[in-house]
Amino acid sequence: MSAALRLPHRWSRRTRRLVVLALAVITLVSALTQLPAWSLADLRAFDYLSTVDDPRPPAGGPVVVAIDEPSLAEINAQWPWPRELHGRLVESLRKAGATAIGLDIIFAEPSNPASDAAFAATLGPDVVLAGDESVIVTPQAEQLLRTTPLPAFTEAGAVTGIAAITLGGDGVFRDLPRYEDGFALALARIAGTPAVSPEGKLLQSYGPARSYPTVSYYQALDPDNMLPKDTFRGRVVVVGLSLQNAPVINSGGADAFATPYTVHTGRLVAGAEIQATILDNLTAGAAITRAGTPLAITAVALAALLSAAIVRRATRWQTVVLSVLASAGLALLSFAFMREANLFVSPIGPTIALLLVAAGQTALDYAEERRQRREIVRAFSQYLSPALVERLARDPSQLKLGGERRTLSILFCDVRGFTTIAETMKDDPEQLTTLINRLLTPLSDIVLKHGGTIDKYIGDCVMAFWNAPLDDENHARHAVAAALDMLDVMAMLNAKLQAEAAASGSIHHALRIGIGINTGECVVGNMGSSQRFDYSVLGDAVNLASRLEGASKAYGVPLLIGESTARLASADFAVLELDRITVKGRSLAAPVFTAIRSLPDAAKALHARFVEEKYAGRLAADDAAFDTLIEAAPTLAPYYATVRAEHATGGA
Repeated sequence: MSAALRLPHRWSRRTRRLVVLALAVITLVSALTQLPAWSLADLRAFDYLSTVDDPRPPAGGPVVVAIDEPSLAEINAQWPWPRELHGRLVESLRKAGATAIGLDIIFAEPSNPASDAAFAATLGPDVVLAGDESVIVTPQAEQLLRTTPLPAFTEAGAVTGIAAITLGGDGVFRDLPRYEDGFALALARIAGTPAVSPEGKLLQSYGPARSYPTVSYYQALDPDNMLPKDTFRGRVVVVGLSLQNAPVINSGGADAFATPYTVHTGRLVAGAEIQATILDNLTAGAAITRAGTPLAITAVALAALLSAAIVRRATRWQTVVLSVLASAGLALLSFAFMREANLFVSPIGPTIALLLVAAGQTALDYAEERRQRREIVRAFSQYLSPALVERLARDPSQLKLGGERRTLSILFCDVRGFTTIAETMKDDPEQLTTLINRLLTPLSDIVLKHGGTIDKYIGDCVMAFWNAPLDDENHARHAVAAALDMLDVMAMLNAKLQAEAAASGSIHHALRIGIGINTGECVVGNMGSSQRFDYSVLGDAVNLASRLEGASKAYGVPLLIGESTARLASADFAVLELDRITVKGRSLAAPVFTAIRSLPDAAKALHARFVEEKYAGRLAADDAAFDTLIEAAPTLAPYYATVRAEHATGGA
């Protein structure tokens, strides 16, 4: 990247990426705005915005005298009408007080000499006659053809005004004619009204067809009897075709054209009314200037930066709402510029830029989220069950990396006497590896099945914990359930290994496990170096769980659990206190428990009295309670046998 494009290093990665995205969008949209098709889209936006508030002609503007169906019926003469009839109209309008009279009719060919002479006699400097200008394109050349009234009419004092208009690429009239001798400009000069230059201006439409004050031609011939008083006094009058039963946009019509209002009505507007609209645009300061390329690109850039600000922190459902509101705001801003400053800044380019930046950042965020999801799945698939990994991937916010304090249930499971077994297989490491895998696989599956997290494997030992990284309000119950399932699966595994040993004639070494579970507050998170780390736990509760696993051997039970675990799991399992011990690293004695799936209430009560007697020192080796309890709770027979042996040798 060049020095000019190098972004400050202190910016976040997201900010730098967003700036690059915004610059790319600005460049792309700015280039697209120069295309003809884009220009047509801008102009269609102009059509809607310039007419959305339904503007009406300014007061005191032109009056249209329509050559319409009623006039054709009343006058009852073949069109074109005799020119002396137009002369009568001019005299009538002049007498009625019109300040300027524009005939949007081209008198380029001579008619009846007497009729032409009579018409010429009525003309004067207050009359504008329409001319036309067109370009004839041939394979050889382009020829400009200008059609003007007969010299006799202009010599009589009439002014020529070019009434030609230029339609846009979509057939809509929007651009004010640029002729210095244009029809509307000529009327403005005669009326003595200052007019702005039409150069580069867009038309402000004033309503659909027949929005201007309009009277029929035959009525204007006798205004004193057919029209309200002073209909024409002090007004500019435009005379021309204005047929009411035609013109629609699909069928076309005589001297009728599409304007911005046509997008609402589908109807064309008569040429005479268009000339009246042009006149008001030039004299009332209503013409609209189209923003140049520099201003249009600036608007695009500001919209892109606004979008970047919206999505700078994150893209959420609120992004859609804010983007929609911002897009509506751009349209309102464009409308405000049009009405307050007579300046059209198209909202299309800025809106597209705004949406592209928002959509682009959303796509990048989605891709980043997918990448993080894959990383989470890869990092935790070896620790968690697929269901938990999927939950984490859907909501990574549940994972707080770097360490947090949580109450966990920790489980240690170790194989008893595995060193001896390994010693007998020292000459067959592959068989030893296979045995370890056959042992650890079902134990690990049980942990994952009960929603636990596998912390690590320490040789033949499995360490796991519950309630991290995902919340598990029943973590103690799930840990104890996993431990009991582990004991069950070991019985099945031993049966299978024994059958295999018998079939092969080899010696079967029974596998036995000891399990310790403790519940307490720990620190959980990614532990290790910046290059290599594991998701693990630290804390005194972890140490105690490990000590309980080791102490279980001395009590003749495969499962030993701590006090907190016992309290939380007691509602689901038969939890029985065994002793109060002081484990290595701790100064205070703490009660330890074991758990079995179920035990009759009578047996529980009998065991509780047994433990009280044990604490009080009132047990003897020949006490009948030993035999009774062994019969009531056979799964704890090794424990009772161990206690009896202690008392037989004088132990406490």
